[in-house]
Amino acid sequence: MRRRGGWLQRLHLDGPLLLLLLALAVIGMFVLYSAGGKSWELLQRQATSLGIGLAALCVIAQFEPRFMARWAPLAYGIGVLLLIIVELFGYTAMGATRWINIPGVIRFQPSEFMKLLMPITVAWYLSTRTLPPSLKQLAIALLLILVPCVLILKQPDLGTALMVLVPGGFVLFLAGLRWWWIATALAAVVPIAVGMWYFVLHPYQKRRVLTFLDPESDPLGTGWNIIQSKAAIGSGGVLGKGWLQGTQSHLDFLPESHTDFIIAVLAEEFGMVGVCLLLVVYLLLVARGLFIAIQAQTLFGKLLAGSITLTFFIYVFVNIGMVSGLLPVVGVPLPFISYGGTSLVTLMSGFGILMAIHTHRKWIAQA
Repeated sequence: MRRRGGWLQRLHLDGPLLLLLLALAVIGMFVLYSAGGKSWELLQRQATSLGIGLAALCVIAQFEPRFMARWAPLAYGIGVLLLIIVELFGYTAMGATRWINIPGVIRFQPSEFMKLLMPITVAWYLSTRTLPPSLKQLAIALLLILVPCVLILKQPDLGTALMVLVPGGFVLFLAGLRWWWIATALAAVVPIAVGMWYFVLHPYQKRRVLTFLDPESDPLGTGWNIIQSKAAIGSGGVLGKGWLQGTQSHLDFLPESHTDFIIAVLAEEFGMVGVCLLLVVYLLLVARGLFIAIQAQTLFGKLLAGSITLTFFIYVFVNIGMVSGLLPVVGVPLPFISYGGTSLVTLMSGFGILMAIHTHRKWIAQA
């Protein structure tokens, strides 16, 4: 019998997943062209990042999950070392020190890589233990999660720190945490939030929270972004004003229209119908990811695939929530739609891991 999947299977690529990713990329290019003021240069840079991301996806999909598990501790150590280098010698821009800059060669943000290294490392650690995890195993896993999160918070970059914390937390949840531990963690949210307010959050981060609670308290200052974003979303109506016809972004009422607030541009130009169609693509992508997690033949694969998929859902949920005023602004881009090279490559790499888990699912041995 002929092997199903053809050339895609031989390249270790999942057809439905690849089709959905390309659909999102095409939608993103159309919206970005409008949101970026019809800038071809911006579009070309995004297309270049997309090409690099697709190449990374194809390369990562070739590796068996046991290879990822074997090298997880070393990769995690290198990631933490890079974060320490950022703390000591990092490049500073706009009041934040988040980059390693090699003049004339490359400038990159190590914290982005931790979004992938975190679930890989925690999944590797827990998959070699008896589940559900014991208190000692939970403490070690939390230490693995908190070390990079603290280093990222010091940059400061609360949004990325949360997006590194979330995938590690999902791995713990999928590993079968005892319910009373989960209840204890939920009960600790309020005192932890109070402590962060007084001892961790920077003034600009506090202003974001206050703006979320009452945007109209400073309509021409910190509340401007949310007010204009909600105006753009509401003005699009059901069918929208048409591609390139949005006023909020083209007349510069909406700041960061090509990055964090890009879905407001989509809502204004394509209306509720356009937003719903985008959400359908996102939900199909999440459904495919969860299907891959269920089909995985190893504990490592199940934990990792489930964490990556649920974290992707959180990216979408947080971005749309903050743009619509339901959540505080934390600087999380909309996956595959917002402009951003490092974010796009990281996302593609994550889906490359999903493809590797799915197409190598015949692997049975635990890593």
